[in-house]
Amino acid sequence: MTFLVEEDRTPDSPLAAMIYHVLCGGSGSFMSQANTHWEMVISRHQGETTVSVRGPETQASLAGFPDDLDAIGIVFNLGTFMPHLTPGALLNQRDAVLPMASGRRFWLNGAAWEVPTYENADVFVERLARAGLLAHDPVVTDALRGIPQAYSARALQYRFVRTTGLTLKMIRQIERANRAAELLQSGLSILDTVQQADYFDQAHLTHSMRRFIGQTPAQVLRLRDAG
Repeated sequence: MTFLVEEDRTPDSPLAAMIYHVLCGGSGSFMSQANTHWEMVISRHQGETTVSVRGPETQASLAGFPDDLDAIGIVFNLGTFMPHLTPGALLNQRDAVLPMASGRRFWLNGAAWEVPTYENADVFVERLARAGLLAHDPVVTDALRGIPQAYSARALQYRFVRTTGLTLKMIRQIERANRAAELLQSGLSILDTVQQADYFDQAHLTHSMRRFIGQTPAQVLRLRDAG
């Protein structure tokens, strides 16, 4: 069984965070971690093309993949959203599968769009933006960078939920769990990770990583040492 991220790159557009290409040589499953971004995925399997829009996920879950899957993904930056298909509507695997118009085109917001490739995904993102199908809220981007905002906490939370599907608190929790996993994988001990990632104690770290990463700190260390 092989699960391979063959290639990924940083897009030209500031609206997107990453473009990736995945090939799977064999069926299987993996632990899908919680994530804060939404994405568009173009998958090909047994001659069929599927275009779907996936929302963020607030907990880790076991995910499967079929043999010989070929998938391209466009991951969008926080603060970028589709006004007619917001991330909150897609939260936690409520993916939107877009209908195909033909083998090379799919329907999106009443128009037939050419299925993008890994090579021209940047052009596809630009076309979506020009057509008004992508919007961006700079207030969300600035708040994530720690820039003070002239909004009440309630108004700011509304903007976060509208554009990301998540509260700022949830985004921070997922980001902190990811950082903790990276620290453990880099060689830090559990107790040092508790301090570096700003957890209350080891039990708090364990609960967070089990929910968002799908592994306890001890499991991460065992996998690290086995590798």
